[in-house]
Amino acid sequence: MKKIINWFLNPPVTGQSTILIIRLMAGTVFFWEGILKFVYTNQGVGRFTKLGFPFPETTAHFVAVGEIIGGLLLIFGLFTRITAFYFVIQMIVAVLSTKIDLYLGTSPLPLPPAPPKVGIWAVLHEIRSDYAQILTCVFLVIEGAGRRSLDFIRATSKQVYSMGDK
Repeated sequence: MKKIINWFLNPPVTGQSTILIIRLMAGTVFFWEGILKFVYTNQGVGRFTKLGFPFPETTAHFVAVGEIIGGLLLIFGLFTRITAFYFVIQMIVAVLSTKIDLYLGTSPLPLPPAPPKVGIWAVLHEIRSDYAQILTCVFLVIEGAGRRSLDFIRATSKQVYSMGDK
């Protein structure tokens, strides 16, 4: 367990600087989706109510705040592995809670506006952005934030500080 915690808390920070582009893509999407859950009821509380989540108002606000804060953490590259792992779990839950019913044709949410409306092809079409976000976050869990990140500054300042102690 200690190894896992250490792995999450001390990600590699020597990755390419261009990882910033991946963090910006994922972070900004989560950030604005979190804001949308507060601004538009049909994206937040209304959606969580239709899906049958317990305590939909609390759940929607909790998820929205997590997306806003987590999105900013990804953008700045702070606690990147932990945040990306949280988003992988969140997105898997989102896909499972919204797309199984779409597959079966029993979704409480509006069906897609154009065919395919139900079945596997409808699900594959509708999860395209979820799939991209999941894989992007898996990449960030594995590779870390890269050199242009607060994780890099945090890691290198620890090294400089520990070298000064010797």
